[in-house]
This record gives sequence, C-alpha cells and structure tokens, in this order.
Amino acid sequence: MKRSRSSLLALLGVGALSLGGQVPDRPVSPSTPEFLSAPTPWADSVFRSLDLDQRIAQLLMVAAYSNKDAAHEADIERLVRERNIGGLIFFQGGPARQARLTDRYQSAARTPLLLGMDLEWGLAMRLDSTFRYPKQMTLGALREDDLIGEMGRDIARQMRRLGVHVSFSPVADVNNNPANPVINDRSFGEDRENVARKSIAYMRGLQQGGVIATAKHFPGHGDTDTDSHQALPLIAHGRDRLDSLELYPFRRMVKEGLNAMMVAHLEVPALDSTPGLPSTLSRPVVSDLLEQELGFRGLVFTDALNMRGVADADQPGEVELRALKAGNDVLLFPIDPEKAIARIRRAVDEGELQREVIDAKCLK
Repeated sequence: MKRSRSSLLALLGVGALSLGGQVPDRPVSPSTPEFLSAPTPWADSVFRSLDLDQRIAQLLMVAAYSNKDAAHEADIERLVRERNIGGLIFFQGGPARQARLTDRYQSAARTPLLLGMDLEWGLAMRLDSTFRYPKQMTLGALREDDLIGEMGRDIARQMRRLGVHVSFSPVADVNNNPANPVINDRSFGEDRENVARKSIAYMRGLQQGGVIATAKHFPGHGDTDTDSHQALPLIAHGRDRLDSLELYPFRRMVKEGLNAMMVAHLEVPALDSTPGLPSTLSRPVVSDLLEQELGFRGLVFTDALNMRGVADADQPGEVELRALKAGNDVLLFPIDPEKAIARIRRAVDEGELQREVIDAKCLK
C-alpha cells in the first residue's frame, strides 16, 4: 500500500512532516513534542493490523548503504518486505543512488519506513557530491547563533528532498577533554552555555524545517579519552558535576522542545553503579533520569548497537532486549535483526517483557 512518508511518522511517533507547524522560539516546559501529540487515526488502524513480530520489528532501525553491492540491497529489501522493520539509517553512498534505493525500499514496505542519517555537517557527512557545512567546533566560534538555525533549516530542506526524516544531530556534548578521540571537533566547544545555545539553534532550525532533530550523546560523551565505537568509556564524575556540565545542554534542549534523544554507550557510576553497564542498557539513565527527571517525552534512540561499547556487553538479541527494558524506543543498527526480533518475542511470550511495552513504543 502506498502512503506518504508523513503517515509512517505518525505510526512511529514522527508525524512532524505532516503537521507543517514550526517549533516555537520561546522556551517551553518539558512535555510531549508537538509531532507526537497529533491525532493518528491511520496509525491506530495500521497498528491494530500488525502482529507481535511486526510490532517488534517496527522498533528496529537497520543500517543501509548506497555504495554496496546487490546482495546488500536485496538483504535490506527482504528485511523490509518480509519482516516489516520500522526504519533504516543510511550510511555512505551517493544522493542519486540513495534516492533510488529509498523509492525501492519504501515501495516494498507494508508500513512506510522511518529514514535517518548522521548529518552533523550536512549530507556530506555520509554522501558524496553534496554540500558540506562547517563542523560544530567551527560553528562554536560564531557570535550569531541565528546562522546555525539557518543552516539547520537548509539541511532540513535537503533531507526532505531526499526523503530523510531524522537527523542524528546536533552533538550536544561539552568537549572538555582535549584527548577525546571521537567527539572533539564534532562539539560546539567546552563552554556549556555556548554548547547549549548553539545546540538549541541547530535543533530549532531542523525542526522548523519539518524534520526530527536528535540530540546526542546523552548523558554526555565529552570528558573521555575512549571511543565508544571501540570500548566502553568511563565517565567518573559525581552527580553534582554531571548536573552542572555534562547534562546541562541536554536539559536545556528538553525544555526547548527537543524531538528526539540518542543515548550513548557510557559507563557512568554516578548514575548507575552497576559495573561495566553501558548507559544505553541502564534503566536509571534512560527511564529514571531522561524520561522521569528531565521529563523528556520524545523519541529515545540507542546509539548504534554494533559499537563495541555496548556490543561486548552481551550477545546479539540480548543487547536489544536489554535496551528496550532500559526504556529506549528505537534500536539503532542491531547486529542481527532476526535474532533481535526472535529474542524480544521470546521475552514477551515468557513474561520477561510486557507486551504493553512493545505496543506503546510501536504506537509512539
């Protein structure tokens, strides 16, 4: 069945493209984002037509590339057609090739796909032959935050032309460790106020442009010398320090109407004392801190679950299940989507995970 992409986003909680409204420039209290508050009669009807496996699959966002071979493309299409996965995160490739694949995959989808990309400095972060904006450290030196908002709106326009709904940006980490190997020039800098202001400006630009902005990497990946793609970083600061620095930009963005948050793979003993537990799998971090204390009501994405900062914590399938139990809504880059669906289904069947959790996240 052929539906507009905005219809999909109503089902998965991303109806911004269908609303046409802009995020207000004034501060707002933490509440359900506007795009999640729209009436969703079509989403309700489609949701009721999905069986449990399909509802679980809707929570997966699988990695896709437009520079790989036909076997990769066929495998993605199979997951879309046969398993009804909820979305794709596109990585390296080219704009024309990705546009063709988007049409192909959307045509194969029973429920229209939610499409996302890492676009911190625009489409050029992932695609050749596209416009490249400055990295956030350069933008951090600007006095005019409005220019960053204009950049966000321009990136949103390009995203919509390409059929992409979610930008995994801005990076809201405070870059206060010069030895940080992974955040560094992706951050607006080391001053929390400057990082917060510019992150909000970028967020507003994207959301005013009709796409979903995703702040990352909660609860703060700035003060570490470890890359979470390779290992689990330790953030050893106490809660007072975290509140005053690392968490500060995220808290501000939630109050300003942030649409989505990405949770990082970090060990933060002040937030969860379980040794070696990534924050992605921590209920005290995701449910208690982000959703309850900060009052965040938007979409919660895991960081990529193939990263060693979390993948080493458990087996494929178990990691995805634990991420859902922690409170995440969307499971990004599952290592083995088939195993993830099967393990989560078994957990529901055996009473380890309530079906209502799956239903709420799917309908969100």
